[in-house]
Amino acid sequence: MAQEKSPRRPRAETPKGFRDYFGAEVAERNAMLARIAEVYHRYGFDPLETSAVETVEALGKFLPDVDRPNEGVFAWQDEDQDWLALRYDLTAPLARVAAQYRNELPSPYRRYQMGPVWRNEKPGPGRFRQFYQCDADTVGSASVAADAEICAMLADALETVGISRGDYLVKVNNRKVLDGILDSVIFEMGKEPPRERNETDFEYSKRIFNTAKLVEKDAVLRTIDKFDKVGPNGVRELLTTGRRDQSGAFIDGVGLDQRTAEQVIGFMTARGVGNEETLTNLRMLIDYSDIGLEGVNELEEIVRLLAAQGYGPDRIVIDPSVVRGLGYYTGPVFEAELTFEILDEKGRKRSFGSVAGGGRYDDLVKRFTGQAVPATGISIGVDRLLAALRAKGRIGAEASPGPVVVTVMDRDRMADYMAIVGELRAAGIRAEMYLGNPKNFGNQLKYADKRQSPVAIIQGADEAARGVVQVKDLILGAKIAAAASVEEWKAQPAQTEVARADLVAAVRRILGQP
Repeated sequence: MAQEKSPRRPRAETPKGFRDYFGAEVAERNAMLARIAEVYHRYGFDPLETSAVETVEALGKFLPDVDRPNEGVFAWQDEDQDWLALRYDLTAPLARVAAQYRNELPSPYRRYQMGPVWRNEKPGPGRFRQFYQCDADTVGSASVAADAEICAMLADALETVGISRGDYLVKVNNRKVLDGILDSVIFEMGKEPPRERNETDFEYSKRIFNTAKLVEKDAVLRTIDKFDKVGPNGVRELLTTGRRDQSGAFIDGVGLDQRTAEQVIGFMTARGVGNEETLTNLRMLIDYSDIGLEGVNELEEIVRLLAAQGYGPDRIVIDPSVVRGLGYYTGPVFEAELTFEILDEKGRKRSFGSVAGGGRYDDLVKRFTGQAVPATGISIGVDRLLAALRAKGRIGAEASPGPVVVTVMDRDRMADYMAIVGELRAAGIRAEMYLGNPKNFGNQLKYADKRQSPVAIIQGADEAARGVVQVKDLILGAKIAAAASVEEWKAQPAQTEVARADLVAAVRRILGQP
């Protein structure tokens, strides 16, 4: 008789594209988000916490494949045959909330939300399938004052968490300005689509023209989005005949003529010495387009509103090279760039780069209501900002202290040790009792070291009879062991005996608490 195979043990490993966060990392993230929340609260924004699961229909990204209607998310079909998915960002749930509760919510509705999102994408170095976002949005206001407020709030948030003025810039652009340029230079390209039934010649010609413009607009947007990587010359080549990348591979160009490409490059490089010069340059470029001039006027109003609050170009600047997400946004767009240098994995200096992006999106809620609902907002990449703070030495320089550890010398006196722990906790001191095998006292101190505990409390039967405890300063003890002489060790012992009634006061002195 064949012997039955024992069931295979599950592998103890994190799924590909996911990661675990431990004590210090979680504490750092929570502390940073709490400081950002204080800024958002000060601006009148309310917290919102939406469901982690949305219907695929609400998320709004579909594929023709009926078996996988939504490629970019983790989706499944429930018992009612509805497709559900983990949220891939915090904006799509906000649009659903704004539509679902439109009769109960104030208008405009200011909200912020912080939490994890999930994307079913190929993971890579520093790219995970689960990550944190920190969003703030205003829904229901078409005024550019709402856009200006988002920019000011973002600048305040960066400074509040530890990014000094001069180490960041909030860059502002406007999709309307680029639309003005593209609408004047983009012409019909590509193959004609098949004719639809009962479509007139005029309707067919109009659809061909609009479809071709849309296709080429998207190609241009994708190309100029590479401006930071390849520079003006690289974008010029990609807009026209194409270029070879660093690996030698040839990348086909969009096919614009040189004159048209130069107009697009002129827009990208229109940033002047200050905001006023940039606006003047943009007006000269776009004076033939009503939609383009509308975009410049909005940027000018944003500058005026920010200047009235003391936000100048040293903090918030008009920059036409900001093109991220222009296919999604309908007006002003924002990007927070950290300007200080770091070393990459090869030891080369480079600017840290972007940690936040956003803008005006006036069509998202319309999917639910059929009515245009203006909205604008910003999303901070939490992990990116945390990495920036570590690079600047604002966090992570020293691990946060662990709890005071009460050691166990006698199993029969567990209630006494729990009483000590309870007294410390009641005084607001983080504390725990050792719960492992108390036989080896050395292991208890090793545990305290691994917990990065600042203090260990020791009370054997002798100390209990005399009404005292031993208070061991583990931080001072480590310093003495590493550098102090015998004389210094005697003059400043790391372990002292105090009366049981004075325990809390003694621990507070070591911790530097009042």
